[in-house]
Amino acid sequence: MKELTEQELHNLAMNIVGKELEAEGFEFMGINSKLRKNPQFVCLKDKELHFIVVRNIPYPENPSEYDTDLMATVKEHALKFEARTYYAGVGISNAANRNHPVLLNQEYMVHYEGLIEI
Repeated sequence: MKELTEQELHNLAMNIVGKELEAEGFEFMGINSKLRKNPQFVCLKDKELHFIVVRNIPYPENPSEYDTDLMATVKEHALKFEARTYYAGVGISNAANRNHPVLLNQEYMVHYEGLIEI
């Protein structure tokens, strides 16, 4: 069984958030899936620009808690574009045992509480 890499977990978190954004009517202007390049999504909705930072948060950490310094930096950048800033933390864990790594083609659990505006 192959363990998912940090990049693969990040991409999975981005897919989860991306589907929600799409369902809520966000239009994607830019997508960046590289680790530690922010924001991951630049979207337009109701003629307003949105910067969204996505993070995969390993169990047992709380996906709703974010790096305040990082988010302050992203918000400062977003304000130059008159954009709103959001954090999307996604907890992904092994469904059989949350303390084990997430494996390729195995079930996993998602703990995602939606966008948090900064």
